[in-house]
Amino acid sequence: MSTLDELFVRLREATTPMEIETLQSGIWQLWLTTGEHLLDKHLEAGMRALSAGNYTQAITDFTTLIELQPTYAEGWNKRATAYYLRGEYRASLADIRETLRREPRHFGALSGWASMLRTLADDRGLLRVLVRLEQLCPHWPGIQGQLHELRNRLNESEE
Repeated sequence: MSTLDELFVRLREATTPMEIETLQSGIWQLWLTTGEHLLDKHLEAGMRALSAGNYTQAITDFTTLIELQPTYAEGWNKRATAYYLRGEYRASLADIRETLRREPRHFGALSGWASMLRTLADDRGLLRVLVRLEQLCPHWPGIQGQLHELRNRLNESEE
């Protein structure tokens, strides 16, 4: 089994969508394991609630998980997702920041942050987040085109 650091090294070097997806899947498997039965129960309950569209219950479950294990980045990320789906962008962004404090390479949190910035039409913020994603995986599907388009749009608005 690969360690998280090894998977991230390989992700940075990956060039095909299938290879990138496989490595991301391996990373997610590690992120979705708390190593403690009680914490796993809260994570699973929150993920079931999230899948069922019960965002309030998901937030409650993920909050309990965060309170029990505040250093567990995925608890923060999952709660950020629930807040986002409930339309609470400020709360979601706060949890994304907490996720990235604990795991700066969290491409899921960065991708969610990029989606919100795109919705808010914050091109400068979006560029910063996409550059961070590019550093993790230069061949992330579509990222080079997005960066090119954003840089052109920002350059045109500054002229």
